[in-house]
Amino acid sequence: MKNKYKILLLGVASILVTSSCGEDFLYKDPQGSLTDEQLANATGVDLLTISTYAALYSRAAGVETYQATPFNWVWGGIYGGDANKGSDPGDQSVLNEVEMYNTMSTNGYISSKWGWVYMAVKRANVALQAWEGADDMTEDVRKSRFGELKFLRALFYFEGVRVFGPYIPWIDETYKENNPKVHNDVDIYPKILADIEDALENLDHKQSDIGRPNYWAAMALKAKILVHKGDLTEAKPILKRVIEEGVTSSGERYALEDDLNNNFNALTDNGKESIFAVQFGADPDTGNGAFALNYPHNSGPGGCCGFYQPSFELVNSFQVDENGLPYLDGEYRSKPSVSVKGAGGENDPVGINDNTIPVDPRLDFAVGRFGIPYKDWGLPGNDWVRNPVNGGIFLPKKHVFSEAEEKAQLTTTYDLWAPGSAMNLQYLSLRDMMLLYAECLANDGELSAAMDLVNQIRSRAALDVNIIKLADGSPAANYKISTYPSTHAAYSNREVCMKAIRMERKLELAMEGERWFDLVRWGGDYMAQEIRAYIDYEKNYIAKFAGASYLPASRTMLPVPDNEILTLGNDESGKPYLVQPDPWK
Repeated sequence: MKNKYKILLLGVASILVTSSCGEDFLYKDPQGSLTDEQLANATGVDLLTISTYAALYSRAAGVETYQATPFNWVWGGIYGGDANKGSDPGDQSVLNEVEMYNTMSTNGYISSKWGWVYMAVKRANVALQAWEGADDMTEDVRKSRFGELKFLRALFYFEGVRVFGPYIPWIDETYKENNPKVHNDVDIYPKILADIEDALENLDHKQSDIGRPNYWAAMALKAKILVHKGDLTEAKPILKRVIEEGVTSSGERYALEDDLNNNFNALTDNGKESIFAVQFGADPDTGNGAFALNYPHNSGPGGCCGFYQPSFELVNSFQVDENGLPYLDGEYRSKPSVSVKGAGGENDPVGINDNTIPVDPRLDFAVGRFGIPYKDWGLPGNDWVRNPVNGGIFLPKKHVFSEAEEKAQLTTTYDLWAPGSAMNLQYLSLRDMMLLYAECLANDGELSAAMDLVNQIRSRAALDVNIIKLADGSPAANYKISTYPSTHAAYSNREVCMKAIRMERKLELAMEGERWFDLVRWGGDYMAQEIRAYIDYEKNYIAKFAGASYLPASRTMLPVPDNEILTLGNDESGKPYLVQPDPWK
């Protein structure tokens, strides 16, 4: 059975009860409030730990879920070129500057992401403060809660580092005030890694609840952090152990699912490929609101709101050559598009596919295209795309619930308009770890071992269960995918090998909010080159990209929110607590 954490909001009702004589009421705790002493026990720690998990569902942060999600459809997806904003130009117009690479430090989504990081960290810190004074827990539970909280705090800070860089304030449980003033002049990577070490020392290999991280989840998070930091040498043996020895929190050995859909389905989640997933539920309080805007519009599943439309560049990168292998040098950008805009009339589809062009079958797993079955919903209707001129002709797909999930009552609705789902989303997955390990191997010249991992990923994608079929049982498109033969240059040339691994990450993790972070860690020059190529390609199909700016190589992070700099102000010596990174000054 699926274990879904319920969000517990520990509010404080400050009720002052006055009296006609004396002033004792001034020194009484407010009725309805919980003091630090009342929470410093096993029950209090459990409540505060669950509240910390709830921070992963960012609606509880006091900001809209979609603005601050740890699944980064804005900063990893849109900013990385997987998708454009979609929808209409006037809806969530603050995202227009993001997709055009004209982001400013006053951008509301940046403020929300920063606020989410420190809200989540605060919850972890409060729980750790209660944990310190709780003496009624068994030793096993005490260790587990400490390890879970350190894991979660490391994850929260890692999210801050991925978006804003490693020079952000470090605030831990030693700070008791609500708004501590801390400088952002220290690289916090060592502190994040120290939290992970604490998690590793205290987490067991199995957990009482499958949604809680275990030892192997902490190992995987440590490796992901190290790779992002650029320390592939230290990450390499950790990734090897995770892949070869790791088990889920229920004790099942990690392995690739045969069916790709098992990783994106509330009926089959928490499977053997999932290392750490956020546990969502089928009601407004616990459902996945992170993608509330990102469903097909009108009569499509979810019915709102047409955002996060896959880019033409992403779609066409799934083209393959006559051998069923991807184009590693961007050759697809000079070939006809696999899909083009149609008339969109009553009898004309919004998108028309050229099925003479062979494509990797993962294209239609990650992207919704007209004329291709959309999960179990049938063929998309024209009104599923809100504005083809502004957003193009493609639909997001991985995170969208199936009709079977809806019938099983595993969906929800927010505020009578926004769709949500009980589908868990994997923050750490085996497929991600395998490709990160392949990078580490290639970095050390172990090209054959690296390509063997790439081929395992490709072999899974080629299984018949992952071939989308029409009602008559025939393939819905011209699908073609092969493994790299040992005679391929990727087996003997390090540069080609790395190109193959990078392309495999783009294809396998498409629309999962990873793309920009990959580009960043591969180097500012590489990131700038790929963003330039993306813009130059996309403007051939969506006119607004003619007004996009190229992202300079130095901007491998987003700016510190302007309102945070102004709010914290200066210290006693006149030095600002928060300083904008040099590329954004």
